[in-house]
Amino acid sequence: MNHISRSGRCAGLAGALLLSLTVVARAEDAAPKIDSGDNAWMLVSTALVLMMTGPGLALFYGGLVRTKNVLATMMQSFFLMSLVSILWFIFGYSMSFGEGNAFFGNPLQYLFLNGVGGAPNTDYAPTIPHQTFMLYQMMFAIITPGLITGAFAERMKFSAYVMLMIGWVTIVYFPLAHMVWGKGGFFNWALGGQIPVLDFAGGTVVHISSGVSALVCALVLGKRKGYPREPMLPHNVVLSLIGTGLLWVGWFGFNAGSALNSGTLATSAFAATHFAGAAGGLAWSLYEWFEKGKPSVLGAASGMVAGLATITPASGFVSIPGAVLIGLAGGFACYLCVTRVKAKFGYDDSLDVFGVHCCGSIVGMLLLGFLASAEVNPAIASTFKKDGVLVSLAGSGGQFVNQLIAVLFTAALGAIATFVLLKIIKAVVGLRVDDEAEHVGLDVSEHGENAYNE
Repeated sequence: MNHISRSGRCAGLAGALLLSLTVVARAEDAAPKIDSGDNAWMLVSTALVLMMTGPGLALFYGGLVRTKNVLATMMQSFFLMSLVSILWFIFGYSMSFGEGNAFFGNPLQYLFLNGVGGAPNTDYAPTIPHQTFMLYQMMFAIITPGLITGAFAERMKFSAYVMLMIGWVTIVYFPLAHMVWGKGGFFNWALGGQIPVLDFAGGTVVHISSGVSALVCALVLGKRKGYPREPMLPHNVVLSLIGTGLLWVGWFGFNAGSALNSGTLATSAFAATHFAGAAGGLAWSLYEWFEKGKPSVLGAASGMVAGLATITPASGFVSIPGAVLIGLAGGFACYLCVTRVKAKFGYDDSLDVFGVHCCGSIVGMLLLGFLASAEVNPAIASTFKKDGVLVSLAGSGGQFVNQLIAVLFTAALGAIATFVLLKIIKAVVGLRVDDEAEHVGLDVSEHGENAYNE
């Protein structure tokens, strides 16, 4: 009797154990799992995007300025790798991707990156560690203000630059990242419902925000001494070409990495990025050849960057033919902005940040409104709901309007915030170096060094 009873208890325990193991196994199957392939691709993409700032952007901009300003210009890119990383560590990531309101996340949620570890953040990327996602997004925060520095090259105080960069990422970049990629939303505070904006890798957050802000910087600081009477030719086009190549390669991490996995969408964005860059370079070169009789090397490089900037918001939503069309349009439009618009209004955007990055991404954002394809990215037909009903964001006049609203909002935020910041900084430390320092060059006057020792 006791034996039977003990056998029954053992059988019961075995059954309970088997049931509990089954429940645990099913729970593990349902829980998010790290995909090593996705994580490997995202770590590579993270490194590629960092490479775009240093050495890519540093070389691209450094080669375009005069010899006496090359170190100061490159320093502005490299210094951001330190400055923005620490701001991101303290509160930037939390403001961008934490819980919050329509405009910015709670800066205390991930203060000092507390709670950002190895488990996935399923709200954003369920197959990679939260820390990988954080690192990847940080590289975007680093390069975006770096783009602005090309507009005020050769004339801004380093102290003013540091203050501007801190203020700008805090009140422009972090909120925009939250509104477009985080848990905020364009205008949902005013219209009672989020306006669905397609921006795969940073047309608004990166290029339009920085490009408009760059134009404001150029206008507020004024022209370089002697511009445009004196020739201010690039001191080393070879450096700029090396920078262009590094930017193009890095852009694959920038755009294809924005898929946040290593699947077919990453491949599609990779292809769109390459063909748009090629089309942009071709369009600029052919038009310059037709107009001036010779295609310049620097023009080809500028067209490539223009094509890449133009496809950035659309890279994960359009087919290869759509990407080629966007790249061609971007190369042509940016050429006109740099050669016609700049000459018409006479502003001194030293390295054509507005003409290439802002004008290009505006073209890309607006064309995306018509060219977005649910075949390329099915999520645009199954994600957004209005009044409880699914609404497709595939190419249409309605989506064009949504994209236009995002462009205008981003431009307004970037312009107003940058203007206010510049006025405050001017009152505190001043904006420009004095005439003597500008004549000597910022390498010596601001950093006490020379790039080339004879």
